[in-house]
Amino acid sequence: MENIEPGTASPATRPNAPPTLRAHVVRMLSADILAGKYKPGDRLNESQIARELNISRIPVREALSQLQEQGLVQNRERRGMFVTNIGPEEVHQISSLRIVLETEALRLAKARMTPEISRKLDALVGKMDAWNGTLLEAAALDLEFHREIWKATGNPYLERALNALMVPLFAHKTLEHVTQEIRRWRLSHHRIILDSITGRSDADPQEALLTHMRMSYTEPERYSTLAKKS
Repeated sequence: MENIEPGTASPATRPNAPPTLRAHVVRMLSADILAGKYKPGDRLNESQIARELNISRIPVREALSQLQEQGLVQNRERRGMFVTNIGPEEVHQISSLRIVLETEALRLAKARMTPEISRKLDALVGKMDAWNGTLLEAAALDLEFHREIWKATGNPYLERALNALMVPLFAHKTLEHVTQEIRRWRLSHHRIILDSITGRSDADPQEALLTHMRMSYTEPERYSTLAKKS
């Protein structure tokens, strides 16, 4: 049962924070996380952040929930909110499972491809090619591209499974302090996936995905049956 501070409303009647204030807190916390003020694994103390910003805890709580949806923050039961922290082995284990699920998503999306879906994906790749903003904006474009593909599968269970699996992994990559050039280089390699599922190339979707993943990870298939046997 949630502990309620004296003088605060119950969850059923508690007012929401103004959207502009919540958005402001989200931007501030995102910037602080990406700048390294809060490092992977650090606890984000709701009360302390509210005191620092001289605001109530409600917009902070809502901002942390939004950051959790974005993958930058993880909720650990009975311990609170923490900056996403995934170890190297976990990254490889998630990546190997990603290959299985996202390959299926790519093949389904290819089979169900329509001009409208193709236009959406083309537009997103165009935005990636023109990107010159923040790392958070780059990560948002990256995730949006993949989510459009997952949605195109027509299988909401597969879409939800990929979202649950991938959002923390995308956030983990966002927290890497890489240069603009490396981030731009990684974004440019989404075109190989786009060409594969739209039929503009003969690349097999799984091979296209592996090529794309190798831009960010060494041997992403390490924990899968695709791993090279020694």
